[in-house]
Amino acid sequence: MRLHLTISAMAVAAIASTATYAQNVGFGTPAEAKAMLEKVVISMKADPAKTVSQINKGEGGFRDRDLYPTCAGPDGKNIAHPDPARIGLVQRDIKDVTGKPYGAEFASAVEDKITEVTYMYPRPGEDKRPVEKVGLVTKVAGYICVVGYYK
Repeated sequence: MRLHLTISAMAVAAIASTATYAQNVGFGTPAEAKAMLEKVVISMKADPAKTVSQINKGEGGFRDRDLYPTCAGPDGKNIAHPDPARIGLVQRDIKDVTGKPYGAEFASAVEDKITEVTYMYPRPGEDKRPVEKVGLVTKVAGYICVVGYYK
């Protein structure tokens, strides 16, 4: 009886784990966000104009489920974002729905260091309710670039 109960408990745990994974496969992980940001850094060092174009078009591996990069130029304005409505916004002035000035935190990024900034932002898609998002931020060649993942 004890063996049967243990096997049943293991089966239930495996099914629950699979169900949780199935619910989250559409979302990027913190490790995937960091890898994408590292790719942005390499690409921006090689060819900023090409990288900005690829980000804006979601090409070159710069769009994966709910992961995407965004960059502000040396003048502090967004130049790369998959949502054209966000291009031209002054990064340091951007606030979330709670009033948190997360753009100012982005704007204080430094070269060769990745920092985390938490804020509220809607996931891509039809549901526009803001959820907690963590932006991984760095400065590269005078640009501030971010890849965020949702918690």
